[in-house]
Amino acid sequence: MARITMREAISQALWEEMERDPNVFILGEEVGVWGGTYAVTKGFYDHFGPERVRDTPIAEAGIIGAAIGAALTGLRPVAELMTINFAFSAMDHIVNQAAKLHYMFGGQMVLPMVIRAVGGGGRQLGATHSQTPDAVFAHFPGLKVVAPGTPADAKGLLKAAIRSNDPILFIEHATLYQMRGEVPEGDYTVPIGKSTIQRPGRDVTIVTYSKMLEISLKAADQLAKEGIEVEIVDLRTLRPLDMEPVLESFKKTNRAVIVEEGWKSYGVGAEIASRIYEEAFDYVDAPIRRVAQKEVPLPYNRTLEQMALPKVEDVIQAVKEVLNG
Repeated sequence: MARITMREAISQALWEEMERDPNVFILGEEVGVWGGTYAVTKGFYDHFGPERVRDTPIAEAGIIGAAIGAALTGLRPVAELMTINFAFSAMDHIVNQAAKLHYMFGGQMVLPMVIRAVGGGGRQLGATHSQTPDAVFAHFPGLKVVAPGTPADAKGLLKAAIRSNDPILFIEHATLYQMRGEVPEGDYTVPIGKSTIQRPGRDVTIVTYSKMLEISLKAADQLAKEGIEVEIVDLRTLRPLDMEPVLESFKKTNRAVIVEEGWKSYGVGAEIASRIYEEAFDYVDAPIRRVAQKEVPLPYNRTLEQMALPKVEDVIQAVKEVLNG
């Protein structure tokens, strides 16, 4: 099995799907000649040509609007947004059109479209370019939201997303592009809407996804040296949300820490904690803890930015708190 970066895994998925299905095409800012802001589509323009790799103006509403129109006519667009922060400029198209058209037309129309967007902080891009608004988009029924934390999942989930007949927001964390991992070659897919156990354990359940999976795994390694074995559930998809592995793990450990990069208020952690209390209250042995970003616009200053983002030490502290709770 090849060991490649997250960037290569995403690029591989796109390439293979475009080779497999002539209806798949890419559009976005600088995706063509330049090869994409994060070089995911480098070489695509020369191989697939300008009809299937389309550079667009800096106009996110136009990009998503064009993708919706193309999807309604039977094509399978993959629209790239330079950053998920710019998705706010296309909010009406994403949550009022893409997410709802299938329902508003009584199922007569499908929208097989993927929006690739880069999210997360940690690269000193300032408050308006470093947000993690995953929960905002996961709020809307009709829109699937996927956020992989490993290269293998990135490839498998993106291929599955492109083949889906539903609109899907595919969130790639900006600091994970260089992460390496073993990725199956060829036609490999991962089902959308299925959480998975990334590390087995017995003492505390950590529920997380995307960049925070890496942070949680590092915390688990350190805790294991102290004899504390945590079980890590990777959500992978925020909508639809697969709670079964979360609940099964919690019923075993009776304690949970939820780790997310977004803000705590009204966030993913709040949803997970609420569902555990609703569906597994009899198994609660300690208050559920949430680890999240400090509730401020993310600073540009590197020291301040790192202070605001969740760290390995924060996860370790939370795990020990629930063990003592």
